[in-house]
Amino acid sequence: MEIQLADSQEVLFEPDGSNFRMQVEFIENLMLNSNSPDIFKGNSDELTLKHSFSEGIYTREIFIKKGMFVIGKIHKLDHTFFLMKGKLLLCTEDGVKEIEAPYYGNAEAGAKRVAVALEDTIFVNVHPNPNNIKEIEKLEDTFVVSSYEEYENYRLLNK
Repeated sequence: MEIQLADSQEVLFEPDGSNFRMQVEFIENLMLNSNSPDIFKGNSDELTLKHSFSEGIYTREIFIKKGMFVIGKIHKLDHTFFLMKGKLLLCTEDGVKEIEAPYYGNAEAGAKRVAVALEDTIFVNVHPNPNNIKEIEKLEDTFVVSSYEEYENYRLLNK
C-alpha cells in the first residue's frame, strides 16, 4: 500500500506483520514531523473526537472522512471497539482486513492499528474507567503510551 504524504512524498507500507512496528513508527514520525496542513494530530475539525462517560466507562468516538489514513495509539489495556458507520481497511501486526459497520472487536493491549477509511466512518473505543476520570489528558496518561518501548516497560512493571 502506498501512502501519499502531503508534500508529495510517497511511502510504501507493507503491513505483513514481520516489520509492522518499524514501518508504522517510521511513517508516524514522518507525518508528525511534517509541516503539512493535511496532517492532523488528535482532535481537530478534520478528525472530530467525542468523549462520553458513564459509571466506570470512558467512550471515545472519532469521525474519519473517506480517504483518510489514521494511525492509532498504543493502549495499555485490552478494550472493545465498535465501527458504527462506514468501512475501514484495518491493519495490525496480525495482517490487514476490511471491516464494515456494524462491527465490533476487541483490541489487545500493546496493539497499534492503522486504518484507511474506505467510506466516511464513525469509530468508537470503549475503555474501563474505574476511577471515573473525566480529564482527557489524565485519561490518555492512564490508557496509552507513546511507543512500543514504553509499552514493554509498562507491561514488565505491571505483571
